[in-house]
Amino acid sequence: MTAVLDTQAARPVLDAIAEPPAARLAALPGVSTASRVADRAERARTAGRVLPVVPALAGLLPAAGLRRGSTVAVHGAAALLTALLAEATAAGSWAAVVGLPSLGLAAAAESGVDLGRLALVPRPGADFPAVVAALLDGVDIVAVHSDTVQPAVARRLSARARHRGAVLVSSGPWPSADIVLSCRPGEWTGLESGAGHLAERRVVVQARGRGAAVRPVSAELLLPGPSGSVSLATANTDDTEAEAAG
Repeated sequence: MTAVLDTQAARPVLDAIAEPPAARLAALPGVSTASRVADRAERARTAGRVLPVVPALAGLLPAAGLRRGSTVAVHGAAALLTALLAEATAAGSWAAVVGLPSLGLAAAAESGVDLGRLALVPRPGADFPAVVAALLDGVDIVAVHSDTVQPAVARRLSARARHRGAVLVSSGPWPSADIVLSCRPGEWTGLESGAGHLAERRVVVQARGRGAAVRPVSAELLLPGPSGSVSLATANTDDTEAEAAG
């Protein structure tokens, strides 16, 4: 069961503002459960340095997955952020999302995220740095909202992720991110003749970064695809036939 820590559900924690942030975090059922995977996360760090992603995204990342200890900044689409969590949670990793109260759980589930391995802290308030730091100690992937994060705090959290072997994913710009994924949304399909249901959307995602990712790469994807998850886009049938005729 997903640990959703909204304002009402977490009222006892929010009221106990004098209590140390890490202690409040440990008192929350979902996050407490997440913290208990710390030992497994440590074993995973020695067993493998890369968390899996769906095949459509693998070609955009230098290690074909999320390298432990790295920071990834995502621009342009919340669906891209949740797509990054899908394969890892499906494979048994834990993820947490901090400061994103508008995250759609139904959409996340459709993208392939295992909600049973997802902890949510929608409104951490002034405790954001302490909450994220505590989660980085015991959760494989921590996704955060970056708008109000000071550069010095961002650098400290990236250093924490690097030291703990976790993956820090930012929704928005993040200083010195190892990988930056930028999504340029395209048109939706499914509303032919002005009626129907939105089915899929073509987007172009570009990846750039440091080290092995210094050279930008891009891919045209369906986000979401027909099944709700991300997939590689294929050429339109009309375009393919035109090329064949030419």
